[in-house]
Amino acid sequence: MGNREALLAGAKTCLLEKGFERTTVRDIATTAGVSMAAIGYHFGSRENLLFQALFSILDEWGDLSGRALVPADAPDLGPAEAYERMWDELLAQARAHPKTWLASMELFMQAQRQPELLPHLTDGIRQGRSGMAAILESVPEPDVSERSVRTLGMVQVALMSGVVIQMLSDPEHAPTGADVVEGLRALAKIIG
Repeated sequence: MGNREALLAGAKTCLLEKGFERTTVRDIATTAGVSMAAIGYHFGSRENLLFQALFSILDEWGDLSGRALVPADAPDLGPAEAYERMWDELLAQARAHPKTWLASMELFMQAQRQPELLPHLTDGIRQGRSGMAAILESVPEPDVSERSVRTLGMVQVALMSGVVIQMLSDPEHAPTGADVVEGLRALAKIIG
């Protein structure tokens, strides 16, 4: 592993352990086993390195969670049961990787303060909406309509973010897939 890769790996470790604001140049260099000057040489600044590390963490998590959310081969499950199972898998992933979810929240906060990050965040959210719509419709992502991305994908991503934040904030009363499905049924009843 070269210095650039070591710095990226070190920055990812520091982000997950300490968060964006508390990670210093010294922390990254020490974790990576390289000089602090290498950060400037390879990435220009601590912030640029941390942003690249954040995007890398989120890409890895997206790949991991996407695989977990694809319904398992269970032809006997109806759509509601498959959706409930998908939620249980998502919540299990969030429990297993809470620091990754926190990193995604930090990216949102940083993008509000540093406008150059906003296009990257926006692109990631669009990809997430499209991917979720494809999973829920059981079609390849290129076949998902823009309308499904804007409606189904948007609602699913909003639900995921909100439910996971609640779970991380109050793990003792963490929702289950059954809770999510029951809540959605209650909402559907209200809106007819």
